[in-house]
Amino acid sequence: MHPDDQKLTDARPTTPSDDAASTERTIGRHRAPEPPRRALLGSAPVRVALATGVTCCLSLVAVTTARGNDDTSRTVEPLAEAVAERASIADERASRSLDRDVAPARVLPSPTATPTPTRAAVRKAPKKPVKPRRPRPVAGLDQAQMDNAKIIVDVGLEMKMPRRALVVALSTAMQESNLYNLASAVLPESAQYPNQGSGSDHDSVGLFQQRPSSGWGTVAQLMRPSYAARAFYTALNEIPGWQDMSVTAAAQAVQISAFPDAYAQHEDRATTVVAALTT
Repeated sequence: MHPDDQKLTDARPTTPSDDAASTERTIGRHRAPEPPRRALLGSAPVRVALATGVTCCLSLVAVTTARGNDDTSRTVEPLAEAVAERASIADERASRSLDRDVAPARVLPSPTATPTPTRAAVRKAPKKPVKPRRPRPVAGLDQAQMDNAKIIVDVGLEMKMPRRALVVALSTAMQESNLYNLASAVLPESAQYPNQGSGSDHDSVGLFQQRPSSGWGTVAQLMRPSYAARAFYTALNEIPGWQDMSVTAAAQAVQISAFPDAYAQHEDRATTVVAALTT
């Protein structure tokens, strides 16, 4: 090496130059790039970079909105609404989930416990039939007699019989059985049915003392006050001109009694009872 070259070499500075351009010109295009260093997310430079990026994005949205860009506004607003709606749905689901979590456990009834009827069952329960009120006795009758008189009057009204027919029927029953449903000692069968005493006039039974042997009906039928009354009205309707007859004559035409004049004594009481049961 030439002594001058040695002097030049010694004269060069041993510390690297602070001039980046000079260094780059020295190395040129053949400078090997340094490998990028991986930054930690928790490091301060990274946090600064993220904050800077978010700030830039917000600034861009603010500038775009200020410029009145309608397309961007229409895009950003629905997005914000969608985000808010999803947040509301999430809150609602969380609330329902919380309600279910804290709801008390259902206690099953004991198999032997009597179930408590619900309101619907109570509302739908059929009402008990109202028992008809028994008529108040009049004209010296007791309650049993008044109940039988009401059956005779009700059957006559059902058959569309005139008021006079009701008086004839009651007068007849007052004379024949004193308005009691009587069995017969001659017919032991008659005692098997509901009755209010017993008579002994041949095989005559019931309120009108009608005889099964004469074709009025069976013992079981004649022991029913409603059937006996219907049989009497039917027979009365078969008497020509009975409406113009006296109570005694009309009753005798049906009953063929050995004491035809006995029915007249009951006409006034029968009229009183009919008035009480039809008003």
